[in-house]
Amino acid sequence: MSEELSNYLPTLNILNASLATEIDAIGIASTWLDIFASRIAALDVKGVTDLFIPEESWWRDILALTWDFRTFKGSSKISQFLSDRLHLTSPTNFKLRPELTNFHQPFPDLAWVQLIFDFETDVGLGFGIARLVPTSSGEWKAHVVFTNLEELKGHPEKTGPLRNFSPDHGQWETSRLAENEFRDADPTVLIVGGGHSGLDIAARLKVAGISALIVEKNETIGDNWRNRYESLCLHDPVWYNHLPYLPFPPTWPVYTPAKKLAGWLQHYAEALELNVWTSSQVTKATQDDAGKWHVTVRKADGQDRVFIANHLIFATGFGGGPSRGNLPKYPGMDIFKGQLLHSLQHKKATDHAGKKVVVIGACTSAHDICQDYYQHGVDVTMFQRSSTYVMSVKNGFKVAFSRLYSEVSPPTHIADRLSASFPTYMTVGLTQRSVKVIAELDKDLLEGLHKVGFRTNFGIQDTGIHFLVRTSAGGYYLDTGASQLIADGKIKLKNDSQISHFTETGIKFENGSELAADVVVFATGLGDSRDHIRSICGDEIASKCNPLWGLNAEGELNGCWRDLGLKGLWYMIGHLAWARFHSKHVALQIKAMEEGIFSTRYSTSP
Repeated sequence: MSEELSNYLPTLNILNASLATEIDAIGIASTWLDIFASRIAALDVKGVTDLFIPEESWWRDILALTWDFRTFKGSSKISQFLSDRLHLTSPTNFKLRPELTNFHQPFPDLAWVQLIFDFETDVGLGFGIARLVPTSSGEWKAHVVFTNLEELKGHPEKTGPLRNFSPDHGQWETSRLAENEFRDADPTVLIVGGGHSGLDIAARLKVAGISALIVEKNETIGDNWRNRYESLCLHDPVWYNHLPYLPFPPTWPVYTPAKKLAGWLQHYAEALELNVWTSSQVTKATQDDAGKWHVTVRKADGQDRVFIANHLIFATGFGGGPSRGNLPKYPGMDIFKGQLLHSLQHKKATDHAGKKVVVIGACTSAHDICQDYYQHGVDVTMFQRSSTYVMSVKNGFKVAFSRLYSEVSPPTHIADRLSASFPTYMTVGLTQRSVKVIAELDKDLLEGLHKVGFRTNFGIQDTGIHFLVRTSAGGYYLDTGASQLIADGKIKLKNDSQISHFTETGIKFENGSELAADVVVFATGLGDSRDHIRSICGDEIASKCNPLWGLNAEGELNGCWRDLGLKGLWYMIGHLAWARFHSKHVALQIKAMEEGIFSTRYSTSP
């Protein structure tokens, strides 16, 4: 991990501070914001940094002041950032949102006033959050400031009062067909992939007035979920998974079955009038000297069409796909007489009724697949290669997310910004505390796993899923029932040795033991997402792309939703919540570029 990683928390003890009986959160917030705004206007960098605690302070900015995703830790880096950017972006017109400003005390020794404010820059409207902590002098100073670009001046989204008010008498169907066919013009943006990420960014671009076309290889939108293994169900709750502009109805189940989500995505594309070509594939994309993308699309009828687009967005998910070539390589796989599958190729447990199945892997997909096999009477063994972080969804989300995403939480758009306002590396100490609380609540479950030898961990630096999601998008299981089946011996477990080689009838291990198998399912991850770019754009372009996932030195994800290293090339990736939030950021960048108001990106070194 980065040298920026720290488990520091501004506790009352460390700050040598105490809390008054009554906390006037709005008064404290108003006073601080007024001084902050005046010093920003005066370009008084030292005056601004004096409003932060000196021990360990943070500023995270998404596009508003940097046209990038940046996190600055400590007075020196915050000062440099402000010196470089304030005079270029001219932040002004700071206004407190008192209805969203309040006092929080998540632990007895940790407290802050959370203030939310609006502001403007030279080209946009912004949304800000600050967390003020008490100090020994009685002043409240900032521990964290977050600034986010919300809208471009003069270019609001065409929603609500800006929607189409003109009556349509019989022309809508013809107009939609013409729009979707792109008979007379090429799309400004071509999107590869019609999963939730592709749909989200297409919806954002549509309301921004940017023409876009989704090219989806499957026959129907939603097939990327519809055609997965039969038992697949989301492990994140419904409040976390809403799509932009069209939230799930209040009758929606908390945990969404994959086929139900598939139907919703299909409905979403139609309801929001997104332009989609299904049963079609992007076969090639090249970039000319002017930065335009020449994209060859093979249509459902087998004909090719070449589009010239300003922007090419890959929304093709994690990894390089489920081909046999993506399976881990073990000696003897060529002589194994049974069936070898990647988890993406697995459909349903009843396909293997009466057979012995080994599932290699011990994270989310492996647990889901094993649970499905057991529930259908199939003899299944999980092979665990390394330890897994396990938390129950019941207790985990109650502790980690209930204040943000629940039946009584803030509106989703506010919750997204509150969540983003915690810099990734800043939250180590806070997350470690939450992980301990969750583990205590899950004590019986974890002890049951340990009794049968299942190996667990607490994540990277004891932060649970926090860094596992951001560094590898794996290594964990959010328990929805399979853990108890393992503890009860109903899902068999093998983890006392590593695989040596395959035999004709099963797997031989380094300690000499053997495991008979008719079917082996590899739930072992999906590889490098840049393989999708490589297959369409070629090795030269793929080699120029920044890594997509994983964290940089500031705790920001490397390449998704931002500059990939080539003009007009983007990657949309992530679970439903991140795709919902960050699709807006991709759309804002593209809109600003198309309108000629995108200025210099204030980026880290490659």
